[in-house]
Amino acid sequence: MNTFTDHPHRRYNPLAGEWVLVSPHRSKRPWQGQVEDAEVPDMPAHDPDCYLCAGNTRINGAKNPDYTHTFVFDNDFAALTEDAPAESFRDGLLMAEGESGICRVICFSPRHDLTLARMAVDDIARVVDAWVEQYLELGARPDIGYVQIFENRGAMMGCSNPHPHGQIWASRNLPNAAAKETETQRAYYDQHGTPLLMAYLAQERALGERILFENDGFVVLVPYWAVWPFETMVLPKRHIRSMEEMESDERVQLAEALSKVTIRYDNLFATSFPYSMGFHQRPTDGAAHDEWVMHAHFYPPLLRSATVKKFMVGFELLGTPQRDLTPEQAAARLRGLSDIHYLAG
Repeated sequence: MNTFTDHPHRRYNPLAGEWVLVSPHRSKRPWQGQVEDAEVPDMPAHDPDCYLCAGNTRINGAKNPDYTHTFVFDNDFAALTEDAPAESFRDGLLMAEGESGICRVICFSPRHDLTLARMAVDDIARVVDAWVEQYLELGARPDIGYVQIFENRGAMMGCSNPHPHGQIWASRNLPNAAAKETETQRAYYDQHGTPLLMAYLAQERALGERILFENDGFVVLVPYWAVWPFETMVLPKRHIRSMEEMESDERVQLAEALSKVTIRYDNLFATSFPYSMGFHQRPTDGAAHDEWVMHAHFYPPLLRSATVKKFMVGFELLGTPQRDLTPEQAAARLRGLSDIHYLAG
């Protein structure tokens, strides 16, 4: 690995079946590109104009209950609908088919001014409980083949409302990423008789250089093949295929892992750190999918500061994803940060 510390190289992602170009020498280049405005975390605990705050009326006229922990409702502007036509079309290379599904919003807290990084672990555990309930409820439907749970955090990631919330999109067919991860994990499992991500985690724990945090149930690490500058993964220590297989203590341990990584993100540049985060887990098509290991991906865009982000353009769009900071350097920086939020003092 020493020869790769300062020189261009590429790394293989066995989960996606793709390569990423690493160019560590480029991190020294001066930046004269776009600079974003930093998010200001000064917000009220309740915003009377927020569509997600407890007791407020949403744009469609529905009134939110005076919820005290989590609140889940059908998305008022859903990207998927249950009544989408099932017709398909094909004319040579031109193909299309109807795609039905259900989109929901989950408010993490009635507090408008909080984020996962600033919530108590017990409150994050209530969010985990709600995720499990939604996965079970939506996944039990015969017309749902996959349940995607995710959060877009921050305006830089396209989030239209700062209230702490995430989304759940349940679709009839597997999304591209889930289909690809199913294929790669199944191929590895069929060949080796063990899940790919459990084998990968064992190797990472033996090395230790990319691990940020671990407790009895989960590990947070920077993947060897990370694309985004401070990308991380959250992996279970035992073979858990999907959320409902977690024991009650593991739900709290997952909440703690989410707390630790998001606090470190905020502390990195002393800002409310933007990211897209989501869980990948086994499809809900009724098959066992023993090849699957539930895991979470964090994809944060910030590169050099709270106002300079990584752009996926040019070679990244037309060729191969590329990063300047090595995953080991990113892990060392994140690992060295305090797990007490910078605003807590």
